[in-house]
Amino acid sequence: MKTGLLLSMLLATAVALAAPDYKVTAQIAIDGPVRWDYLQYDAASQRLFVANGTQTDVIDTRTGKLQGVIAATHGVHGIAIAHDLGLGFTSNGADNEIGEFALETLQPGRRIKVGSNPDAIVYDAATQRVVTFNGKSQDISIVNAKTGELVQPAIAVGGKPEFAQTNNHGLVFFNIEDTNEVAVLDIRKGALVQRYSISPCDSPTGLARDETSGHLYSVCGNGVMVISDPVTGKVLGQAPIGRGADGVALLDGYAISANGRDGTVSVVAQTAPNQFATVATIKTAPGARTIAADTLLHKLYLPTASFKPQDPAASAGGPGARPVAQEGTFRMLVLGR
Repeated sequence: MKTGLLLSMLLATAVALAAPDYKVTAQIAIDGPVRWDYLQYDAASQRLFVANGTQTDVIDTRTGKLQGVIAATHGVHGIAIAHDLGLGFTSNGADNEIGEFALETLQPGRRIKVGSNPDAIVYDAATQRVVTFNGKSQDISIVNAKTGELVQPAIAVGGKPEFAQTNNHGLVFFNIEDTNEVAVLDIRKGALVQRYSISPCDSPTGLARDETSGHLYSVCGNGVMVISDPVTGKVLGQAPIGRGADGVALLDGYAISANGRDGTVSVVAQTAPNQFATVATIKTAPGARTIAADTLLHKLYLPTASFKPQDPAASAGGPGARPVAQEGTFRMLVLGR
């Protein structure tokens, strides 16, 4: 046991010391609105779904070109994919609804009313349920993805839900931004089954889940990434990151936060059991605050734009007032080695 533990510690340290030198290798220009939120990478089709104000853009990551547009997704925040049903779903915050679309044709389908300003959205394959986390009404809506039936209209959260991740076996994990907690939803029960503090995190937003360990990586408004174990409900460790992070992705054994205010990404590695460190800080661009990872091509994608001159007190990606983006400058940064 001691030998195995020592080997794992040495391996983790070696990985940290050999942090890949990601850099911006390409930029993909995107037409349409200059307003964005989360993006969803689909490994099966090698496509990137990008929330873009009143529409959802679909990029073929093999060619780096726009493949199509899903129209009328007003105030879209997030995208969820259901391959077993051949469907995708968007959280259309401005219309308080889930928008359905066909994965093959990208044609819109049913519109399903949920809570107020649905933000994060996930699809759980085991239950075939779509779940939205509604920011303004501070509740959760559960929908039968096959029938479009609203199964649970409003499960109270007791705070503002933020980004969510599913284990695809009936459990969904999500940050609660204004209480600095992680909570766990049991879809079958239609109830929260756990919540715990992730202090010293303040204002958690983006969330990533390691499928092997089950550990959760939350990025926080006070410039830290907090790693927690939802099984025990305990914080395992933390690492400093840049300012204005709204998204985090896992790639090549690292947790990478998108720091919109600083215009950087922070690369975090586990260096020993329950010990984490920031092993690299890489320049991106101001406003690049959300992120998705392409595990097949080992690339990272971050949307951003150019901004009009502003009051120095307002910074891209940060809380409060945000700068105004310039029309026609929306683009996707591609980071690779």
